[in-house]
Amino acid sequence: MNIQEAFNKSAADYDSLRRLLIPCFDDFYQTAVEIIPSHELAPLKVLDLGAGTGLYSGMVQSIFPQAEFTLVDLAVEMLDKAKSRFSKMGKVPQILVANYLEVDLSDTYDLVISALSIHHLSDSDKQRLYHKIYNALAPGGMFVNADQVLGKTTALEQLYRQNWLNSVIASGISSTELQAAQERMKYDLMTPLDVQLSWLEVAGFQNVDCWYKNFSFAVFGGHKPAQLDKS
Repeated sequence: MNIQEAFNKSAADYDSLRRLLIPCFDDFYQTAVEIIPSHELAPLKVLDLGAGTGLYSGMVQSIFPQAEFTLVDLAVEMLDKAKSRFSKMGKVPQILVANYLEVDLSDTYDLVISALSIHHLSDSDKQRLYHKIYNALAPGGMFVNADQVLGKTTALEQLYRQNWLNSVIASGISSTELQAAQERMKYDLMTPLDVQLSWLEVAGFQNVDCWYKNFSFAVFGGHKPAQLDKS
């Protein structure tokens, strides 16, 4: 089973399990939405990479009702859930069934977001994606990544993993659901937060920061300069 098949298989129960599998669910997603600055002029053009069921982008849409969304994901069944979510809000996002590393991002976006997706990429692909995101943003645009990161040391990573396991078991998750989650975790290729922040700066982002962190769950990103250096 590849990653596309794994997430298509989990599409039906994906949303209902989020609160069990993300112990800091409310703070994690709340920060990922609240960090986005208010735009009172033209509607935001938003790109969601690895959009899945549209959980994160749906939260952003509810706060920014005039925003126009493009959702990219490999898993068709996950995107079907996203279309249903947006339809209930009277919205019709553009849907791209594609590998976001390979898809042509010829449009320009005010905001690029991603949630619990980029940690599936290798280090080299993460770096390539951060450059690609930077190029897809309009001047002054913002990138927000709500994702999981690796502990800086083996001891910290063991702490992160044990804390997560203790929390999800305490939540009452079934053994079947836990096993399925652990199967999906085999596709994880996490990278420490500080390393990724440095990659964002190398890509050209400014005001790079981590706005929230709870063990392995982090919300981080940066801005494309409003005035680009043409020298």
